[in-house]
Parts: sequence; C-alpha cells; structure tokens
Amino acid sequence: MTAPVALITGAAHRLGARTAETLHARGWNVVIHYRSRADQAQQLVDKLNRERADSATSVQADLNNTGQIAHLARAACQQWQRLDGLVNNASVFYPRATEASTEDDWEAIMGANLKAPFFLLQHCLPELKKSAGGVVNLIDIYSEKPLNDHPLYCASKAGLAALTRSWAKDLAPLIRVNGVSPGAILWPEGGAEVNQSHQQAILDKTPLARTGNPDDIAGAIAYLLCDAPFVTGQILSVDGGRSLNM
Repeated sequence: MTAPVALITGAAHRLGARTAETLHARGWNVVIHYRSRADQAQQLVDKLNRERADSATSVQADLNNTGQIAHLARAACQQWQRLDGLVNNASVFYPRATEASTEDDWEAIMGANLKAPFFLLQHCLPELKKSAGGVVNLIDIYSEKPLNDHPLYCASKAGLAALTRSWAKDLAPLIRVNGVSPGAILWPEGGAEVNQSHQQAILDKTPLARTGNPDDIAGAIAYLLCDAPFVTGQILSVDGGRSLNM
C-alpha cells in the first residue's frame, strides 16, 4: 500500500522541517517546499531518504507567484500520484506600522500568509478529495489579539483563520481543515528580532513559564492529520496558556 503523502510549505528549516520529520516518522512520504533554502531542503530530503527510500522530495517555489504555486501543487501531487495532507506552514513575519507600510509590504505579507494558502489548496483540491485528506494551517495567537506594529501580519493570520473555518464547512465531508496557533516556540529570525526584555515579558504572561519547542507544534499537526478523524474547523492554540493572558 502506498504511504500517505503530505506537502509542507516552508519545510526546509524550523517548524516546517520538524513537521516533515514527525510525519515521516509516522510513515508518511513528504514533499518539502522551500523558497531559497535549497541546501537545507536537500539535506533534509537526503536524511529522510536514508531512513526510508523514496519517501521524501523537495520542490522550490516562490509563494508570491501564482504560477509557481500551481507548479508546486502539480509536482507534489504527481510525485507519488496522491496527496493526503497539506500543511500551510510558510509565513512572512516582520513589523511594519500602518504609517510606514507600503504596497510591497502588503503584497509580501498577504501574499505569503493568505493568498498562497488559498490558491495552493485550490490546486491541490482534486487529489485531496480523492484521498479524503486533511489540511492544517499555521495560524498565530496574534490573529485574535494583535501584536503592536504588525497590522498586516495580524490581518493575514486572522484571514487564514477565517479561511480555515470556511473551508471546514465548504469542503466537508471529504476534507478536514484545521489550524494550529503557536505561541512562543522559536523566537523570530533576521529583521524581526525580539530583545531579551520583550522575550521575558512574553514568558511572564505564559502560565507554563517557558517557551515550547518545535515538537509541540509538529505533534499538534500530526494529531490533526493522523489522529483526529472527527475534528474539523478547529484552531488549536499551542502556546503554554499564553492566550489566557493576552
């Protein structure tokens, strides 16, 4: 019997890579999407294929390009002639106050975080229907309680939360659609730096008083894809209780 197949966007590193490893360990074949991290994607593919032959592949695509989104979906669906799971993990996150935001910021953030998941699912629908598959969208606890100076990011994640619930209604009973909202798991990279005092302020509002780790998110995604056949339209906060104190 052919293994179930998952397409995971932004899977060359961080949470996406751990999700790929977790699903792979549960017997799934994985399609690892990346935009620019070709070396990391290939290293992960090689690692997984050493563990189980012909069980992982990678596909490059810019998720702000609708033509490349279509290519990604085709490549994922054709690799093993099936698709059972879609994990919309890739995301753009950086601060930009309203008065400083440009149309380029709008396109970059809304494109990657909201437009890309919509059209990627659209292209994957035929195969997901055949397999009665599942979709998991990576939301954010800030989709409900916005973060200062991130209006575009918060709006994009709120939109993705609304899509999650809309799809759960529209695509039932064949396809289940759920979301995961991470709290403090990994601090942002690059330009979205969070200083130590701000990190501590976040932890002070987290009842479990610590950050989570990538396994917490990967485990939640695996639960929703593999172990929750009667769950759809739900957004699971994996945040150490932080959303209680926002």
